[in-house]
Amino acid sequence: MRKSLAFLVALAALALAAAAARADGEPIGSVDTAFKLIGRNHQIRVQAFDDPKVPGVRCYVSQAVVGGISGTLGLAEDPSRASIACRQVAPIAPELVAKLPTGREGEVVFSDRLSPLFKELRVSRMVDRKANVLVYLIWSTKLIDGSPMNSVTAVPLYAGTR
Repeated sequence: MRKSLAFLVALAALALAAAAARADGEPIGSVDTAFKLIGRNHQIRVQAFDDPKVPGVRCYVSQAVVGGISGTLGLAEDPSRASIACRQVAPIAPELVAKLPTGREGEVVFSDRLSPLFKELRVSRMVDRKANVLVYLIWSTKLIDGSPMNSVTAVPLYAGTR
């Protein structure tokens, strides 16, 4: 009896920690994709975030979210299926773009937990200086093996923004 109670308490603590680890994206909306009798339905959620180093760029991320009991408690591992679209929504200062890192892997500008412990959805920003474009790649990590599923979007910088 005590072991069961301790297990339930540990499970509840893990669920609270997982819920607290969610991203700071702004919820835009969601659609249900599969009915679950107990717990929330499977969903595709859309959230938005602003690039923290490039004011004037806003990105929209859609991702599959597991429902049911484990999903409701925050214990499920969400699938690595996501999409991204970024747009220039205000003028971008050319001096900001000039200071952005241009490394091969870019810079992570957004992340969201896909499981309580080891899986994460990330958005990396890369700079294509030759074409004057910001490229955003969404991908997932996992402790042992990430997923090859990904999506990419590009934000062209208008004349005068270099």
